[in-house]
Amino acid sequence: MEQKFSKLQFLTHGEGFIDITSDLNLFIKKNNFHSGIFNLTSLHTSCSLTINENADPNVLKDLKKYMQSIVPYDSYLTLSKNREEISYKHYQEGADDMPAHIKTSLTNTCLSLSFQEGKIMLGTWQAVYLWEHRFDQKERIINVHIIGEKTSNIYNEK
Repeated sequence: MEQKFSKLQFLTHGEGFIDITSDLNLFIKKNNFHSGIFNLTSLHTSCSLTINENADPNVLKDLKKYMQSIVPYDSYLTLSKNREEISYKHYQEGADDMPAHIKTSLTNTCLSLSFQEGKIMLGTWQAVYLWEHRFDQKERIINVHIIGEKTSNIYNEK
C-alpha cells in the first residue's frame, strides 16, 4: 500500500461546471496506481466538488439555475411570515461573493472516491465536476490524497 499527496490546478471560466473526471483518471495512471481510494479537497470557499450526470447538459444547466434561485445575489427573503429582505454584509469581492460561500456550504468541498484498474469507479452516466460559484475566471486548486496499490506491485505479486 502506498500513498501520495499532490495538488491539481484547474482554470474555471466563471460560474458553471468543469468535468474533471479524465484529469483525475490521468493522475491515477501517471502515478501508476492500480486500486485504492482517492480523496479530493477543494482549497477554496467559493467552488465545490460534485458527482452528477454527464449525458444530458441540461442537468447541469438546471442545477445551476436551481442553485441561483435558492441563493440569490445581493439579498434574500427570510422564510418568516413577513418575508423580510436581508442584504448580505459580506460583499467585498462583488455581488457573487457571499452567494458563492453559501453555495459552497450547501454542496461539497471534499470527495472520497474508490478506483480500480487505474480508473475511478463511477456509474455509467456519472462524472466528477468542479462547480465554480464565482462570475469570473478563477484558478482553482484541488488537494489530492491517493492511497492504494501501485500497478507495479500488483504485477510483482502474481
